[in-house]
Amino acid sequence: MSEMNRDRRARRPGRSTRSPRDLVRWLRTLARLEPRDAEQYIADHATEWSTVADISPGDAADILEAIGGEAAGVLIADLQPAQAADLLEELRDEFAADLLEDLPPADAARLLEEMPPEEAADLLAAIDDDTTVTRLLESMDDTSAGEVRDLLAHDPDSAGGLMTTDIAALPIGLTVGEAVERIRSLHEELEDLSYVYVVDDQERLKGVVSFRDLVFRRPGVGLDEAMVPDPMSVNVGADRAVVADLVQRYHLFGVPVVDDEHRLLGMVTNDTVLEAIQEEAGEDFAVAVGTAAEDSVYLPIRRSIRHRLPWIAFDVAISTTVVIAISQFNDVIGTFVVLAALMPLVARIGGDSGAQTLAVVIRGLATDGIHGSDVRRVLGRETAIGIFNGLVIGTMAGLLGYILQSIQAGPDPWKVAGAMMLASWANLILAGLSGAAIPLTLRRLGFDPALGSNLFLTTFTDLVGFAGFLAVANAFL
Repeated sequence: MSEMNRDRRARRPGRSTRSPRDLVRWLRTLARLEPRDAEQYIADHATEWSTVADISPGDAADILEAIGGEAAGVLIADLQPAQAADLLEELRDEFAADLLEDLPPADAARLLEEMPPEEAADLLAAIDDDTTVTRLLESMDDTSAGEVRDLLAHDPDSAGGLMTTDIAALPIGLTVGEAVERIRSLHEELEDLSYVYVVDDQERLKGVVSFRDLVFRRPGVGLDEAMVPDPMSVNVGADRAVVADLVQRYHLFGVPVVDDEHRLLGMVTNDTVLEAIQEEAGEDFAVAVGTAAEDSVYLPIRRSIRHRLPWIAFDVAISTTVVIAISQFNDVIGTFVVLAALMPLVARIGGDSGAQTLAVVIRGLATDGIHGSDVRRVLGRETAIGIFNGLVIGTMAGLLGYILQSIQAGPDPWKVAGAMMLASWANLILAGLSGAAIPLTLRRLGFDPALGSNLFLTTFTDLVGFAGFLAVANAFL
């Protein structure tokens, strides 16, 4: 029997003999290849769908995203609230937010209450309609709604926007034995007990102790003796890059978040930091090429157009300088037709070289690895790289120019080769310099270093590559 026939039989009610793990893998593959078949199978096998959501919420989320549309909302509504909440956490925030908006407010609020406050806040932040957000918060119980409101008050890219408030915090006056008993009563409510924070009567952070250290300490020892005093912490308003740097630098499982009075508010886990780093990298790439950080393939077409069109129009405007510059050399192009074929090469290698520098410098700025005193060193380094690479690549480009001009039996192939070599060498030097200078200048002016940097770089390298090459050729020829 073919695999296709076996799959068809397995879709019929009561005929699935797959193990739960095999079922997950098969259903995920089916959803990607034939989403409507997967939808029908799940509708006919509610118990199996519940099993998938239980043992692998991440795979269940992939299945729902593959199915998409209103069907996804129906399938998630068929689950128990706790299962549906776990599944929502695994979905992309934008997709999960759309599902919440399609549910009755009472049902959506129930799911939000089942989720950790920081996850619920992320989903509500992804909803564009403030009225909908307000309605959902009003439908939640007061305690859950209050926690979510507090998190929504913080910038999503700050420590406050990333933190979880589900943390183990104990008063400093306890003994180790008393602390262990308190934690035993908390373990069902808290997912992460890697760190136990110690606070005073004013909720100010005084120390931290790992659960492992508590277990191996004598029960009568005071918590103040077992803890590590004055642990590393971040202010609630700190940027996510600061939090990421602390986690990476000191290999922490989490960073406590405090307010201006040093009161403990929550903790940013290393998992959250990893997600934030990945998100920031994607945002930097999007901004560098001239679109919004939140733009994605799932964003409504109208909003994507609104984000992208202004930058494309701006690109046309600044690229006009390249067109005007090239038009000044119509005579030399008409005399040496081979120049028209060689121009794109000079511009291309300059653009590629500048993009390499741009990526290195933006990454350095993103990780706070480039300070004011490093600017000259960075510019000098990239210029030196451009000089060396320019010599090698310029020689190769010059050889190509000589060959092409010789094949066409045109005059002065050596002059064409010399113009090609000099222009390529100069363009690589200037590309490396501009690839470093553009993001550094943007940061100096108070902008995001990645903001449209690729557009500025491309325009500059095109100007030098096309017009600069023609200017050199005009002088040589």
